[in-house]
Amino acid sequence: MSERSRVLIAIGGGIAAYKVCEVISTLFKSGVEVRGILTDQAQQFITPLTIATLSRHPAYTDQDFWQPSHTRPLHIELGEWADLIIIAPLTANSLGKLAQGLADNLLTNTILASACPVLLAPAMNTEMWEQVSVQRNWGLLLQDQRYHSLEPDAGLLACDRVGKGRMAEPNEIITAVHSLLFTQGKRDLKGKQILISAGGTQEYLDPVRFMGNPSTGKMGVALAQAALHRGATVTLVHAPLNIPLPKNCRTVPVTTAAQMQAAMLEYCTDADWIVMAAAVADVKPAHTASEKLPKQDIPSHLPLTPVPDIIAQLAQQKRSQQQLIGFAAQTGDFVKPALEKLTRKKLDVIAANPIDQENAGFGSDENYAVFLAAGGRREQVPPCSKLEMAHRLYDFILHGVGINAESL
Repeated sequence: MSERSRVLIAIGGGIAAYKVCEVISTLFKSGVEVRGILTDQAQQFITPLTIATLSRHPAYTDQDFWQPSHTRPLHIELGEWADLIIIAPLTANSLGKLAQGLADNLLTNTILASACPVLLAPAMNTEMWEQVSVQRNWGLLLQDQRYHSLEPDAGLLACDRVGKGRMAEPNEIITAVHSLLFTQGKRDLKGKQILISAGGTQEYLDPVRFMGNPSTGKMGVALAQAALHRGATVTLVHAPLNIPLPKNCRTVPVTTAAQMQAAMLEYCTDADWIVMAAAVADVKPAHTASEKLPKQDIPSHLPLTPVPDIIAQLAQQKRSQQQLIGFAAQTGDFVKPALEKLTRKKLDVIAANPIDQENAGFGSDENYAVFLAAGGRREQVPPCSKLEMAHRLYDFILHGVGINAESL
């Protein structure tokens, strides 16, 4: 992400305001410069001192807004300063004002005085959220391409009602923030259908033992999140995962390579891009027991049999307008075998990953890669978050960003 990105967090009046503390703290620790605005109602739930302490910058209120200024008006300064504005929680009151282009406080004036993307995280009682007038305002506001939404979750609300209205969790907000800071709000994958595989498949010897690998699926999930944030329609075929799945996409859980093969072949027809980020097994036990094997009955030499080569089958069925993207997790000289795989499997693009380097292997939150294209293009991506890696891969496919024209 860009150095010292500037994020303005506008906090509305709702109990979910406490969640903003984690958002501010996490963004600050990641190197983002953060400032905060609190409405009068927000101060009933959280104090300006809390926001100022976490952001290391004075928090702004309507009292500051209405004070005479010896420089430029505060809402103009803040609106021009921000690379991104978050409104969390977004109340029904602020939603209605923004939908109609009204401005009577610091929050709403700052929004109208800015041109940067705005991330909306509504929170309210279920009955309030489902009101026809609120949904009309929500739909009207989202017609403006500046606004990006994190719809409320369902669950137990502070009013003891169980239903939709919970503000998105901090980790979801933070992920969306980093995406928007990278893309500057562009939706350049809108209209594209992207099929992604994630995680490590498992091949069972018996009901409790399996052959597998350390893949956590973090890269595949990041690819899905980045595509969704850029406007794509996403299908995520995933092996067993212990991380949250993205919202607003079709998720297809599988366990074995054969199940992943069936799912990928089922959904590949409608896909514009197919991204095979899963770590699929190469072999499986030749025989699977229906009951747990006693320890003494486990064979000392386990007969193995190959599993389907999913990406090779996808390449055989690929239409001319489709893009097929693979990953190659390697040790040592990781570029050469990836380039061979690119040619052998007839891929359009491959991402070569050195899994024996620090912060680049299975389970890491970061990644390092060299992107290789069938036409001879390449881009070396320095260590970065897997979300940023996903965005850089999409940029490479779309625009050839960072292409090195040297022959491979």
